[in-house]
Amino acid sequence: MAMAWRAAPRVAARLALGRRGIASCIDPSVGLTEDQKEFQKVALDFAAKEMAPYMAEWDEKEIFPVETMRKAAQLGFGGIYVKPDVGGSGLSRLDTSIIFEALSTGCTSTTAYMSIHNMCVWMIDTFGSEEQRRRFCPSLCSMEKFASYCLTEPGSGSDAASLLTSAQRKGDTYVLNGSKAFISGGGDTDVYVVMCRTGGPGPKGISCLVVEKGTPGLSFGKKERKVGWNSQPTRAVIFEDCAVPVGNRLGAEGQGFSIAMQGLNGGRINIASCSLGAAHASVLLAQEHLTVRKQFGEPLANNQYLQFGLAEMATRLVAARLLVRHAARALQDGREDAAVLCSMAKLFATDECFLICNQALQMHGGYGYLKDYAVQQFVRDIRVHQILEGTNEVMRMIVARSLLQG
Repeated sequence: MAMAWRAAPRVAARLALGRRGIASCIDPSVGLTEDQKEFQKVALDFAAKEMAPYMAEWDEKEIFPVETMRKAAQLGFGGIYVKPDVGGSGLSRLDTSIIFEALSTGCTSTTAYMSIHNMCVWMIDTFGSEEQRRRFCPSLCSMEKFASYCLTEPGSGSDAASLLTSAQRKGDTYVLNGSKAFISGGGDTDVYVVMCRTGGPGPKGISCLVVEKGTPGLSFGKKERKVGWNSQPTRAVIFEDCAVPVGNRLGAEGQGFSIAMQGLNGGRINIASCSLGAAHASVLLAQEHLTVRKQFGEPLANNQYLQFGLAEMATRLVAARLLVRHAARALQDGREDAAVLCSMAKLFATDECFLICNQALQMHGGYGYLKDYAVQQFVRDIRVHQILEGTNEVMRMIVARSLLQG
């Protein structure tokens, strides 16, 4: 591994040590309870020791780090906001945001997959029957098994309610036909939470089924080649006369779209939190580079233009963190405006944090474009956050609709 890559573990270690070496104005522990600081410290330590040293290798070799994630699950990170009676940690949405932000400083791509897995387990825990909860959740919370979320289709992305994957009921089974696109973990995971059409057109005709790997008629497309997120495989998930027991349906027929959207409210907080971690790590990488690198006989840190840029990056980071945590509290409290605030947080944090990471790369000059330097991986891994869990254009539509109808 190139010498420059040691900056990634070193930055993660600085975060793990807490306030030491980090300006208090961007300290992510400010305002947290003692319990939350402890959750954060555990996650930061794990990111520094178990993720950051391997982040580049996982990206380059496209390794899905199953054993590392199982170690994270031993700390309670496999079902963070799942009820304890089925193996979850029973923590709040704010606690979850704090943990995902911390883990993302070690490897954003891997943490983002873990956030999707957590969303799937929560959906089963929340909308499943007692039998379903006890059948699926314990092995998912321990990450003995992994989960994927299947909503997007080749012809329906932002317009999720127009999905075409059909599920025809025949006795005690549903027969699925269709395909899902861009599925994180697809082919390597064990449980697929699938939105499918059991009724007429529109959102009321959609139901939610849990499909297990190995079910006849379930297959996968080729592994996609992506700009970032290379530590998690992405494939199409294909159903060809795939028979799934009616007992694997979450909730009632026609409830699937509501389940999907409620899951995504939390998913948007989760992915925004992953963006915060990448941005914080990038600010520290830029800070370190400006201090060490010299041009025209003096450190880059003496250049006022770059000082101002760093100040703007820090300000964006703190503003985004405050909004994400505000939305997380609203979601936990079940507030009426929670869905809109989740959309605001996802929109603002993913846009602003990408700008932060990209500016950090720019501050590295030509070095920032080399794969020997960690900052370029944060840029590549964070870019897709503006697209998934609902594109940021859709987030704007949700916010505008709320304002104009309210």
